[in-house]
Amino acid sequence: MDAEVLVVGAGPTGLLLAGDLAEAGVRTVVLERRGEESNLTRAFGVHARTMEELALRGLADRLAARGSPVRRLDLFDSVRIDLGRLPSEYASLLITPQYETERVLQERLDRLGVPVVRGAEVVGLRQDADGVDVQVGGDGRTSYRAEWVAGADGVRSAVRRALGLPFPGRSVLRSIMLADVRLADPPADVLAVNAGRDGFAFVAPFGDGWYRVFAWNRRNQVDESAALALDEVREVTRRALGTDFGMHDPRWLSRFHSDERQVPRYRVGRVFLAGDAAHCHSPAGGQGMNTGMQDAANLGWKLAAAVQGWGDDDLLDSYHAERHPIGRAVLRSSGAIVRLAMIRPRVGRWARHVVGRTLLSVPPLADRVAGTLSGIGLRYPAPRGADAAVGTRVPDLPLACGTLFEALRGGRFVLVGADAERLDLPAQVDAAIPARPQGRLLLVRPDGYLGWAGSAAEFEPWARRYFRRQLSGRRERSGRP
Repeated sequence: MDAEVLVVGAGPTGLLLAGDLAEAGVRTVVLERRGEESNLTRAFGVHARTMEELALRGLADRLAARGSPVRRLDLFDSVRIDLGRLPSEYASLLITPQYETERVLQERLDRLGVPVVRGAEVVGLRQDADGVDVQVGGDGRTSYRAEWVAGADGVRSAVRRALGLPFPGRSVLRSIMLADVRLADPPADVLAVNAGRDGFAFVAPFGDGWYRVFAWNRRNQVDESAALALDEVREVTRRALGTDFGMHDPRWLSRFHSDERQVPRYRVGRVFLAGDAAHCHSPAGGQGMNTGMQDAANLGWKLAAAVQGWGDDDLLDSYHAERHPIGRAVLRSSGAIVRLAMIRPRVGRWARHVVGRTLLSVPPLADRVAGTLSGIGLRYPAPRGADAAVGTRVPDLPLACGTLFEALRGGRFVLVGADAERLDLPAQVDAAIPARPQGRLLLVRPDGYLGWAGSAAEFEPWARRYFRRQLSGRRERSGRP
């Protein structure tokens, strides 16, 4: 075996997943098709739940220093989403280009000694009962072998194609324009975004004097290969935002199309898909990169459990069971935003304005919208008979020593409760005493979601069943080919 887990793709999803595996002691190798790091980026926002996941890994402050927080999203007209209401330390959208997120995650891999093989393009794979052979081209080798493979290699995923999986869906927007420019008169707010009758525009800073502009022109739907001039970007931006901010000196101009697609299965035997390889959607709401990174947070500890011998097929299958519905929900929410932005009739835009403002003025609805967009409000289904809170995200609880997020670093379970230290705990679980003791115990999963809740008397029999392989001393491999 060249690795216990082979991660294909060195974008944010693959880098986060590889780091989690390495933190858990799993021998991991990353394969990346690109020969050099790319300065091109589409993702610009890191949502609150992703920031919390980074905080679990001690990375949130490093990334926060490289961006600017936005506590209010103005989608169109005067429809505003107040992220400052979120019950999180990171109650905002951090505006920072994707390459800054990748740098923070790559620095973590460098500290952990995880090799990233660049210029290694996957051209095929074959799996058997014991592992997966991945055929590559471009790095001087012809193949790598690992026990498990995770495809995080983007919307044109070679891993997904090698599995023969369909990627059903449709194109939503054609000819979205991208431009990296200088601005003579930058917007007062960190973000400038709005939609008009014939298009929309979005302006965000790189942080170094350059700005990224996304624009869509209903009047000029052309092929992606069509030439793009800065004058068209200026015109659409003026129509949507009332000004083009004096944009000049473009260093990059391009077009792309936006699809809504989702693979039907996130797992095929020993191979998993995550991020854009599993789902893609419009950039509206800035949820794409965030959803992929949260895929990685869910998958990493489960793959580590399989390598360590106690994670069975049911645990591995729970990755699809938990993340596929989330991916589908993101497709729906981002699709709803872009379709609202595309409304053309005047009466439709008036209704969008009135209904949007009215609904978001109701606190419970406003909280639900902000929670869905940020990921804070998303949850996994609780198993039958479990406490109703199981599957929800757990906030950074204060502990007698430190905080919960600090205790979760290292990818282990944490049992929080006044009696936690008195119990016979499985090898995968650490005990933590809350600063304000409550009547029940909370078992927090490595990804920060509640895995179990109950009394001290109930925990040990439940844990023996859940961690049965480790507790019985058997080391078995999972993976139906």
